[in-house]
Amino acid sequence: MSDRPIRVGVQLQPQQGTLAKMRETWLRVEEMGADTMFNWDHFHPLYGDPDGPHFESWTVQAAMAESTSRIQIGCLVTCNSYRNANLQADMARTVDHISGGRFIFGIGAGWFRRDYDEYGYEFGTAPDRLRHLDRSLATIVQRWGRLNPPPVHGRPPILIGGGGEKVTLRITAQYADIWNGFGLPDVARHKGQVLDEHCRRLGRDPGEIERSIGGFNAERVKLLDDYLAAGVTHFIMGVGGPDWDIGQLSELIAYRDQHNGG
Repeated sequence: MSDRPIRVGVQLQPQQGTLAKMRETWLRVEEMGADTMFNWDHFHPLYGDPDGPHFESWTVQAAMAESTSRIQIGCLVTCNSYRNANLQADMARTVDHISGGRFIFGIGAGWFRRDYDEYGYEFGTAPDRLRHLDRSLATIVQRWGRLNPPPVHGRPPILIGGGGEKVTLRITAQYADIWNGFGLPDVARHKGQVLDEHCRRLGRDPGEIERSIGGFNAERVKLLDDYLAAGVTHFIMGVGGPDWDIGQLSELIAYRDQHNGG
């Protein structure tokens, strides 16, 4: 069990609804006292009507940054394949400044083939996409050091999403401040142990990396103690349109406040 404070967040999936309703929801998420808020990086809905309404991630992140004042914002997670690494570093720096330093840079290798095919990106293989992610992160971190002005706090915290044990978690150990995965507590515990081992091989303190799990719903909320025992301290709901129902958020916040002593 980690001695980190518990944090709670929401992934507002930008699909199947209006931007006005989504904006109303993200303002409510901040008002309720959540710690973090994310969208995702796709061009088409992942569930419901596959051709339903959908909005682009980075422009929405900029709007989230501008219209909020306290909550940390970001993407869970941006797809490395869709944008040049140097450009993506600059975009992240800009959103970071819009937010006043509240930005989390979430990134992953990508996986949704329809996005690639319809927008003209090369899908390749999973190993190809992971090698690309590894190269891009080195470029992004380097670019942050060259931008004028730089990111607000030198560089934003990096969140890496994915559970691949040989490569993704090794990249996480090298670059990330936050790891995000999915699955039940036993899966989270196992992935955490693999991540710890990668950290040891690289000479990094595993305690430097916050462990987060996405996809919390009514059933997962019942398992919060088990997740906490598995080392997870950042719990993230995932909700989509048209309603963006955040009813479970109050339970997560109450759990956080009870365990954090306030």
